[in-house]
Amino acid sequence: MSIALVIPDRKLDALIEKLNMLLPGVLIQQWPHYTAPDQVQMAVVWKQPQGSLAALSNLKSLQSFGAGVDSIVSDPTLPDLPLSRIVDPALASSMVNYLAGIVLHYQLRLDVFQRQQQKQLWKPKSPRLIKHICVLGLGELGQAAAQYFVQQGYQVSGWSRSIKLLDGIESYAGEEGFIKAVSAADLVICLLPLTPDTNNFLNTERLRAFKAGAILVNVARGAIVDDAALLAALDSGQLQAACLDVFREEPLPAVDPYWQHPAVLVTPHCSAVTNVDTAIHQIVENYQRTLNGLPLMHLVNRERGY
Repeated sequence: MSIALVIPDRKLDALIEKLNMLLPGVLIQQWPHYTAPDQVQMAVVWKQPQGSLAALSNLKSLQSFGAGVDSIVSDPTLPDLPLSRIVDPALASSMVNYLAGIVLHYQLRLDVFQRQQQKQLWKPKSPRLIKHICVLGLGELGQAAAQYFVQQGYQVSGWSRSIKLLDGIESYAGEEGFIKAVSAADLVICLLPLTPDTNNFLNTERLRAFKAGAILVNVARGAIVDDAALLAALDSGQLQAACLDVFREEPLPAVDPYWQHPAVLVTPHCSAVTNVDTAIHQIVENYQRTLNGLPLMHLVNRERGY
C-alpha cells in the first residue's frame, strides 16, 4: 500500500509527517524518486509534470492538493481515473479574510494614499462608496465570499454557470445575466474556475459591461482575464483599479506591465493556500475510500473541469 506525492517545487515535510502519523505502515513516495511505483494506489498531485504518473501501474485514484484542478486536467498524459479536489473550510476562511482586506484597502483609498506618499502629497479624501459587490463564480469559495459580504451589509450579486438560490444574493446566469450582475457593481470579484469556456472570459466586451470606474479583484486564475483588455480598461478609466493575485505565468515575470501599473495591486497568489493541517483529513479519507472501492469525496467532473 502506498501514496505518491507528485507536487514539484514545494517542501512536503509537514505533509509527509502527518501522512505517516495518520496512515502508519503506508509507504509515502515522492516524485521523481519512486521506490516502489507498482505499490502506489493514490497520487496526490499539483501541477504535475507530464508523464510523471506513467510509472504508477496500479494507480486507482487522484487527489488534487488544492481547490483548483485546471493545471491537473490540462495534462494530456493524465490517466482517466477518479479525481478529487480539496474542499476545506480553512481554505474558504483564508479567501474571505483576503477579500475582506482588499475591499477595505480600496474602500479606505489606501491605494490612493500610497501613490500620494510616493509623491509626498498630503491630500485627505473620504472613503470610496463601495456598496455593491459582484462575485463571479458561486462554488464553495464564491458562496463563502458572497455570504460574508451580505453579512457585512453590502448588496451582493453573483454570476455562475447556473442560477443559485442563496439568501440575500441576486443570482444570475447566461450572457444577459452577466451584464445584469456586473453593471451596477462597484467591485467585482472573480472566483470562476478555469475551463475552456472561461479562458480569456473577461475580455474587452465583458469589461465594457462593468460599471464605469469599477474595481476588479481576480483571485481565480490569471488566464480568465484578457491581460491586454484589462490594461486598456484601466488606462481608459473604464476600470479605476485592479487587484490581481493570479497570473498566466507565476511568478510574474519582471518585465510584466502589471508590476509598474499605478492602478494595479499585485499579490503573489496568496489569497487561499492549502492548509496541510485540515486538508490532510480529506486526503486520508479518500485514500481509505480508494482501498475500499468507494467513491471519492468531492469528485471533479472532468467534462466541466471542476
